[in-house]
Amino acid sequence: MNVHEFGERNERVILMIHPSVVRWDYFEQVIPLLEKEYRVLVPALPGYDPDDPGDFTSVERIAAELGDWVRMRGIKTLYAVYGCSMGGSIALMTAVYQAVPIRHCIMDGGITPYQLPWIATRFIALRDYLLMMTGRIGGMKLLKRAFAMDGVGQEELRYGLDVLRSLSRRTIWRTFDSCNNYKMPNPIPAIPSRLHYWYAQGETKERAWDIRYMERHFPLTEFRVLPDLGHGGLVWAKPELFVQMIGNLDEDRRGEA
Repeated sequence: MNVHEFGERNERVILMIHPSVVRWDYFEQVIPLLEKEYRVLVPALPGYDPDDPGDFTSVERIAAELGDWVRMRGIKTLYAVYGCSMGGSIALMTAVYQAVPIRHCIMDGGITPYQLPWIATRFIALRDYLLMMTGRIGGMKLLKRAFAMDGVGQEELRYGLDVLRSLSRRTIWRTFDSCNNYKMPNPIPAIPSRLHYWYAQGETKERAWDIRYMERHFPLTEFRVLPDLGHGGLVWAKPELFVQMIGNLDEDRRGEA
C-alpha cells in the first residue's frame, strides 16, 4: 500500500483515510494547511490507487496493514486517525487494533457494522453495489442522489464519477460489503483513544444507525454535528474548519461545530 507523507519533520502525526469513490487526493485542500504543524500520512487504499494495480480487500485487513506500516516506520504514537465514510470504518478498526497508541480517532460519517442476519446483509450489499453501478452508467445526477452530497459542486461530482468509472467491479462490491459487515472482536474491547463521531446535518437520518451503534458500544464517544453540509462535505467545502477542528481535538467536547 502506498502511503503519501507530508510534514515529516513535525512531531504530531495524523493518519487520514479517504472515503469510497475518491482517491487519496481527496485531502488535497487540507494537506497544505495541516503539514505546517503535523506529520500527515495519507494512504492510497487498495483498489483506489491508479499506481498500484489490485482490488479493495477488506476494512479489517487494511486497518491491520496500516497499523503495521505505522509501527514499522518507527512512529511511536498517532495524534489522530481520521476517516470519512468508508475511511471512518477503517479508522475505527485501526483504533481497535491499536498497533501504536492513538490519541484521537475521528469518524466523519463513518460506517459501523450492520447487526443483521446474513441474508439481509447480502440484499443490502447487492442494493449498494447496483446503486453504484447505476451511478457509474447514469452520470453525475444519479451519483449525487446516491451519496446525498449536499453542497458538493459539479467539479467534485465529476471527479467522483471519474474515480467510480475507474474502479473494478470487485473493488466496488468489496467496498460496500466489507464496510457494512466488518467484524469487531467479540467481546468488543474498550478503546483507549478518545472517539469522535462527526456527521453532517444533512445526513442525520442516514447516520442514525451508526450513531446508535457508537452510543451502545462506545458510550464515551463525543458527537459533533456539522451544519450546512452533506455526507463527506467537510474536507471539500470547509477545509479551514476541518483543520481548526483537528487542532481543537484536545479541548473538544460534545456539541455543534
